[in-house]
Amino acid sequence: EDEAEADERSLVFADLSAEELARVLRYLQERLGVPLVEASRALPSDNCVAWVDVQPPAKAEALRFLDGGGARPAREALAVLYLGAQAEPNVTEYVVGPLPEPTYHRDVTERKYGGKLPYHRRAVTAREYADIAEFLKSRVFPTAPSFMRQVMEYNETNLAFVTAAPRGFQSGDRSTWFVLFQNVSGFFLHPVGLEVLVEHGSLDVSQWAVSRVFYNGQYHRDLAALESAYAQGRLRVEKVRKVPWDGDFSSMRPRAAPGAAAPVQYEPQGPRYRVRRNHVAFQGWSFAFGMSVSRGLRLFDVRHRGERIAYEISVQEALSVYGSNCPAGMSTRYMDGSFGIGRFSSPLVRGVDCPYSATYVDVPYLAQSQVPRSVRNALCIFEHNVGSPLRRHYSNLQSLYYGGLVNSALVVRSITALGNYDYVWDFVFYQNGAVEGKVQATGYMSSSFLHGDGLRYGNRVWEHTLGTVHTHSVNYKVDLDVGGLQNSLVAQDMAFEMARAPWNPEQQVERPRLTKRVLDTEDQAAFRHQAEMPRYIYFAANGKNKWGHPRGYRIQLVSFAGEHMPEGSPMERAISWARYKLAVTKRKEEEPTSSSIYNQNDPWTPTVAFADFIDNETITNEDLVAWITTGFLHIPHSEDLPNTVTVGNSVGFLLRPYNYHDLDPSIYSPDGVFFTSEQDAASCAVNSAACLPARAACLPRFPPFTYDGFRNA
Repeated sequence: EDEAEADERSLVFADLSAEELARVLRYLQERLGVPLVEASRALPSDNCVAWVDVQPPAKAEALRFLDGGGARPAREALAVLYLGAQAEPNVTEYVVGPLPEPTYHRDVTERKYGGKLPYHRRAVTAREYADIAEFLKSRVFPTAPSFMRQVMEYNETNLAFVTAAPRGFQSGDRSTWFVLFQNVSGFFLHPVGLEVLVEHGSLDVSQWAVSRVFYNGQYHRDLAALESAYAQGRLRVEKVRKVPWDGDFSSMRPRAAPGAAAPVQYEPQGPRYRVRRNHVAFQGWSFAFGMSVSRGLRLFDVRHRGERIAYEISVQEALSVYGSNCPAGMSTRYMDGSFGIGRFSSPLVRGVDCPYSATYVDVPYLAQSQVPRSVRNALCIFEHNVGSPLRRHYSNLQSLYYGGLVNSALVVRSITALGNYDYVWDFVFYQNGAVEGKVQATGYMSSSFLHGDGLRYGNRVWEHTLGTVHTHSVNYKVDLDVGGLQNSLVAQDMAFEMARAPWNPEQQVERPRLTKRVLDTEDQAAFRHQAEMPRYIYFAANGKNKWGHPRGYRIQLVSFAGEHMPEGSPMERAISWARYKLAVTKRKEEEPTSSSIYNQNDPWTPTVAFADFIDNETITNEDLVAWITTGFLHIPHSEDLPNTVTVGNSVGFLLRPYNYHDLDPSIYSPDGVFFTSEQDAASCAVNSAACLPARAACLPRFPPFTYDGFRNA
């Protein structure tokens, strides 16, 4: 098919350009009819545009255009507004279109959520955090002058704080524990023992207050009460040794001088994949990529050898649940989508975050700002020689030959830096038609101040630092379309049957046989983490392969997740996607995501409760979506200092062809190698591996190293 046509098709899913973002913002300022304050300056009592993202078209409309020669869907934006200057403050979502010259805005809040969104569900903006920092500095810390000066050695700049979330115990609460750390490199490992509970629900900043203070295991009404306990000698004080600005043990500065260069990969004849705008083509693969502000990396219209396999594969949410004997730690359940998995994509460093010669893509975004910003090198795309065979066989019985194929795959990657944690998000495309979704965790651990029975909640990793136990759960949406829209879900496994050996009836044979069932309702297709799941689960098409089997794609999980949270918890429904390692539902336009950015600050009345998607509908011969949860337990230990490594902290899933083809499609790869004992294996004409000394005779010309990732920080 024509490459230009494929590039053009993919633009239906493209992220908004900086110019389009600016147009949407200008349109809202001119046409919305309410005064808008720039988000970076807006008080809770103002109206502002929180963020703008692309509004992907409805699937039916997109498919009519992609497959049926229908009209190109209108290009639209989704704008999220925090409207604080209203009689009834609320959050409103508008769809704005058509781009490039918008003429309409539709309020979609009621349609999407069945009602208005209460204002307290909004995320905390950078401005609100800055105002809280100022509130602590100018109105709270001065109420405990001796304690702050003598115990904290406070000088207005040497303390950093980290927010806990959610913020309270019931809908409407906006009271947040802030943990104080020494303001040095890697401050997450330097708690000073002080945590402050700030009530910041009032739209009038002057009404904010501290409702509780924690210090080294002791709770006080406020900082003034802590000061008087300190003055009277009733406070148990644990003074923390001041560390230099580089953080000492928390510094990531290498402790060794540079040595010989590590191996690098390069492409002797240039890249074998092509990237045009948001479209990628590689060895029979073709797909569109994008980055959601809140949810991060996503792919659309994934095709192999011209046939669509998936309409959408996307990250949905990342959750971490902490335990501690300090108040912030014990109440932390971070839902990263609310902070912005895409928004906090970090600029990738050549040669470390991705191979040196990868293709790097900038991503424009508009969040809490008057002007679109761009994350430089937010995505990288590269072909990766895994360094092992995808398949091989050496024969020295009867005929003498060798056949093999190097495992060279295409990777699309972004890395999110969310506060202390860094998530490496990969989608990998293999030559046998398999796709892998993978997340690796690194970055700094979150820590609590070590006191009392702290060791019940983690390991001691430094003098006053407790590495707090926590879980990571990540949810993906996989909208597979195997051989068309109508699919069924089939489970296969094996069981042993006892049989008499036909040639010797008094002897018994325990033989494995297949077990198979069609999971025909959503309830049957929802597998809790503890439940046993058949080892083969696949989406089956109506069409069959050459041998009469339904063409299928199998879902295979790689996960070490356990219980996400007891189901009796009043906030569990907000994260009910994490109950299931796999849940397959009938695809609905009104169930686009498993979570919501509003769930973090009001998990007690979740804006989206995934559990409601599972209502026993029939899922045979329907357009189906798989929701996959993968995760692991992290008990931080001393080797997590200065920070956590990706080894062993990698989870995800695979989508693998199952009777989809008549033969492994990688047999058509131009990388295949085959030679017999009769042939000259050293000849380039016989064996492409032998061509390498000539083809790779020149050293690669790498572009000079540049980095301007701190420009917008």
